Formats: sequence, structure tokens, C-alpha cells
Amino acid sequence: MSNVNSNSQKDQALVNILVIIPVRNEEATIINVIDSLHDLGLQKIRIVDNGSSDRSATLAEKAGVEVISEPIVGYGQACWTGLQNLPPEIEWILFCDGDGSDDLKQLEEFWLKQKTHDLILGDRTATVKGCQAMTPVQKFGNRLASFLIQLGWGYSYHDLGPLRLIRRSALESFSMEDRGFGWTVEMQVKAIQSNLNICEIPVNYYSRKGGKSKISGTISGSIQAGIIILATLVNLYLRDKRKFDLSKFLLLLSSIFLLLGTILIIPNGDFIKIETVPAFWQGIGIMGLGFFLSWGISNLSKVWFWTVTILTRLLLLPMYPGDDVWRYLWEGYLQTLGISPYHFAPNAAELMPYRTEWWSLINHLDTSAIYPPITQWGFRFLATISPSVIIFKLGFIVADLLICWLLARRFGERKTLLYAWNPLVIYSFAGGAHYDSWFILPLVISWLIFDYNHNYVFPKKLLLSSVFIGFSIAVKWISLPILGFLIWQAFRRINFSFSALVLISGLLPLFLSAIPFCSPEECPLIPTSSSFVSYGKSAEFFPYLLGLVWQNSRQWNWIYAIPLVIAIIWLLTQTRTFHQFSLGYFFFLYLVSPIIHAWYFTWIIPFAVVNQNIGVRLISLSSFIYFVLQYRKALGDTSWFLTSQERLFLWLPFILGYLWTIWQKQEFSVASLRDEL
Repeated sequence: MSNVNSNSQKDQALVNILVIIPVRNEEATIINVIDSLHDLGLQKIRIVDNGSSDRSATLAEKAGVEVISEPIVGYGQACWTGLQNLPPEIEWILFCDGDGSDDLKQLEEFWLKQKTHDLILGDRTATVKGCQAMTPVQKFGNRLASFLIQLGWGYSYHDLGPLRLIRRSALESFSMEDRGFGWTVEMQVKAIQSNLNICEIPVNYYSRKGGKSKISGTISGSIQAGIIILATLVNLYLRDKRKFDLSKFLLLLSSIFLLLGTILIIPNGDFIKIETVPAFWQGIGIMGLGFFLSWGISNLSKVWFWTVTILTRLLLLPMYPGDDVWRYLWEGYLQTLGISPYHFAPNAAELMPYRTEWWSLINHLDTSAIYPPITQWGFRFLATISPSVIIFKLGFIVADLLICWLLARRFGERKTLLYAWNPLVIYSFAGGAHYDSWFILPLVISWLIFDYNHNYVFPKKLLLSSVFIGFSIAVKWISLPILGFLIWQAFRRINFSFSALVLISGLLPLFLSAIPFCSPEECPLIPTSSSFVSYGKSAEFFPYLLGLVWQNSRQWNWIYAIPLVIAIIWLLTQTRTFHQFSLGYFFFLYLVSPIIHAWYFTWIIPFAVVNQNIGVRLISLSSFIYFVLQYRKALGDTSWFLTSQERLFLWLPFILGYLWTIWQKQEFSVASLRDEL
């Protein structure tokens, strides 16, 4: 008798539940879903046909359920239409999908929670079958949205799944507004705001039984859903007056724009395609907006800082890389075969038997290796693991994250945002796969030892700093003048003999790492005969101006060493710290260098963390004008030439902003610098 009463109470409870199923082109699965719901005792089922072009609506009507037409496409639109004109006896609304992916047998567990809870959600991430069936896009979207909800409203969800049971009175009090993919996240945020009793129940989840996913099935659909969900969260945060705080709002908005822009550039790395660069610029523009908003953040937690820092980089692992990486892979691969990349250009006849499927993608096929020996050792190490883009990207990202850690440890997370959340840095290493993070890391270590490490007396600091500069030189020749600064400091502050010791310690890493590539007869570490090295140009500033009045100057790159040497000598007389000299050196180097690529500007960014240099902030954004060269190349123009106006937009913000910061902070005043440090 008790079982009869229990079943009677259960049936009575189910009468108060209305099932709403948004459907679009689900004819292969909708009947099975309806039958499963009937088997559970659910009789009030409302199908919302959201613009189907197949027989979904017809089949549902034949199955004896209510069918409502909603031609305006949108998940939230369909759900909202399904909530209109509800029968008065309905107390609960059950939402599920019509594609057969929900395990409806587990709804029995939902009924047990009705007395104590207002919103009951199915958590697909809590079961093995659920995790296996969810796509990487779904998993990432869940984690990101759940993380942002937890940061914004203090409640930790695990899933944004479609299977959910909610009390009608609660749902009607929400005044749901989203009509797209933001419907689920809006419901969950408003449930927190309304202090509802919420629970998540582990549920199984299956791959679609038929039809095509409108969200996770395509890259464009996934991006569209991500944009809508993130925009919904921003809108809800802004409207929640209890939560509004300008700094926190800027932090949330900055994070969202950075992540959103990162997602948008993922499919836009292959610049050979004509449509790629404009789409890339759109994503970078959104990232740039997030970076700009980060300038107003007054404080943030370590968790938030590192979550955005790491996510933006890992997201770009699948992005198509810049063409430099194919040379990295090739030179590492050659070394695993026992062949020196310094002795043969990629197109050398001797190397024909070793050509890979990606060999034709290598740039400057007629030029042998131009990267210093420790870089080659790094390429060899990664190629030994696997000569793949992903492995090489991870190698560059690890160095990049170590730089973030060093800067945050010394200057704090807020100041380090200038580097860690910088679109140029994020793209250059994680997206474009440029190895420059290996160059910057020992440079930053050397700087922090010399200027800030108080555990060493000055002679020890000089020697240790010079060793790390030596590693930086052996990764990229550019830091040689900084070793000159250390030698000069040793001479001025100690004596000539000690300056010679600094010179030896600074060149030792280069010498030791070069031995395997050299012989008594030759040491071809720089292919000086290459036209690329001798007179190659890109987005240069001063060499371009000089070429306007002296055309012959375009035939020689070596002449620009003259003004650079003059600038270095001036800096040696005016600076006393590693930071000052390096900041000034890179500034002058950029101005006179004949070969400039956008990612070269990452070299100066760590040093701008100290004074938040405006010019460095601006070049982090204006440098993306450089990619107009890639766009023209895709159109068939191989001149690789920026117009005067394009150069102005690229360089002027950097030069004026840099000089303004120097003037405001009196960078070359020794007294003020000591106060700063």
C-alpha cells in the first residue's frame, strides 16, 4: 500500500512539471527523447521548433506533444517562447536538449531534490561518460564561465549544461533577457543573486545521436557562443549594483576582452590567406582593449593574475604559427641527425635527403643558421622530444611564464600586467612561436641581480649578472652592448682587471656553446654574405628616413652601427643602472635598426614594468600595423614596404610616449633613479 501511495505522490508531482525542449533539425533524435520522457512519467512536454528545415516538428506532433513554432533562431529565444502561456498548475520547468545527449534516466535523482532546492542542474563534468563526450570547446567554455562567475559572484558552478530543473516562481522572478547562448549562464547568475537553493547532480552525457551542434560543432559557432556568454556576464556584473567597484569592473572587463580576443585570433594565424590579417586585427583589437583597460586596475589577486596569464597563452597553442618556427624545427631536426645548421642553408643539395613535409615553409631557404649557439642547443633539445610546433611553443611559453613570475615577484602583479597581459607578448611567443622569450629570460635575471639583488656584494653581482648576460648573448646577439655596460661599471667602480674578468665571464657561455659548431679553420655563426643580413629591411624608422635623402644608404646595413655606437657611448656616461641603460639602449636600437619585426618590441617590455613607460604601452598596440606587410603579401605584393603614413602610426606613439615618460620621471637623473629603485 505504501508503494502505491509513493507512486501516486510521484505521479502527482510530475504533473506539475513542464518539459521545454528547444529543437532545430533534430528529426533523428526527437522521438527517442520524447519516448524517454514519457517512460519517466512526464506527460507535459512542449517542443519549441526553432526554425527547423527538417521533419522535427512533424514527428513531435505525431508523438502527441505540444509543438510551438519560434522562427527567430536563438537558444534563449526558443526557451523564452516556451515559457509563454504556461498552464496554471505548472510549478517546475525542466529544460533538456532534443539531440539525445542527455541521460534522462537520471532525472529520478532530480525529483528527490525538489523539496529542498529551487534550481537543480546536471553536472556533466562529474561523470566519466560526461567528460568523455564533451568537446574541448565545451570543457574550456565551462571552466572559463564558471571561473568568472566564481570571481564575480562568489559561487562555484561546475557546468553550464542544458539539463536543468527550476522552480517556476523563481524563473519568473528573474525576468530572463538573453535570447541566445547566454541563457544558461544568465539563469545561473540570477539564481545566485536571488539567493536560491542550488545543487548540481552528476549526470552522464553522450555524443549527439544525430544532427549538427549549433555551438561546439564549428569554430565560428564556438566563438559566437563564447562572445555571447562573456558579454552576458559583463552585462550582469554591470547591472549588479551590489558588486560594482570600478577597479573590479575594469579587472573583469579586461580579463574578458583579453580572453575573448585570444579566442578570436586562434583560427587566424596563417597569413598567406587573404582574409586572415583583417580577422587577426579584429581579435588583436579586442585584446588591445583588454590590455588598455588593465592600465586602470588598482589591485588583483595572484589567482586572477595567473589564470588569465596562463589561459591566454595555452589557448594559442593550436594557432598557426609565424614562419620563423619552421626554421627552428629544421635547425633542431638537423642537429638530431648530427648536422650543423651553420654549415648548410636549408636548400643545400647535401640536405635534400632530409627534407620534411614542412621544409618548403622555411623562410630564407638560401641562408644558413643565423641564431646563436645556445639557441641551437635549445632547438635541438625540443626537436629531440619532437620536431613539432606544439612542443616548440611550449618551450617558449615556459620561458615567458618564468619572466612573468620574476617580474611579479619583484614588482607585484599589478605592474607586471604590462608584460603578462600584453597582446604583443602573448601573440609573439604563444601564437607566433617566436623564440625571443629565451633571450629575454636571462636578460631579466641579469637585470634583477644587478639592480635589485641585495644578497650579493657588488663584485659578485657584477660577475653573476655578466654570466646571465652571456647566456642572453648566446641566445641572441643583441644583448652584447649590455655586457659592455657591465664591463664599464666594473672598470669605473672597481678596476681594469676586474672588468676583464667580467668580459670573460660574459663571453664564456657563448664560447662554450659554440665549440661544437666551430673548428680551427672556420666558425660560421653569422652568414654575413647573405643579402638578408647585408641589406634586408622591414619596418625600419631611421634607415627609412635616411633612404629618402640618401638612396645609396639602402644598400648597406652596417652603417647604422655608427649612430648606435654613439648612442651607447652616451648612455654609458649618463646611466648607472642596468634598467636605465637597457631601456635607453633598446630605444635607440629600434630607431636605427634596419631590420624590425613586430615581436622585436617584446625585448623592451619587461624594463617598462618599472615606470609603466607610455611609449612601450603604445608600441605594444601600434606594432600590429606591421602585419599589413603580411596582408599585402597575401594579396600578391612582395615589396615588403610600409607607406610613410603606416610608419608614422607605428612609430610615433612609441617615440612620443617614451620621451614623455623620460621627461616626466627624469629617467636620467641619478638621484631620482636611486629613489625609484
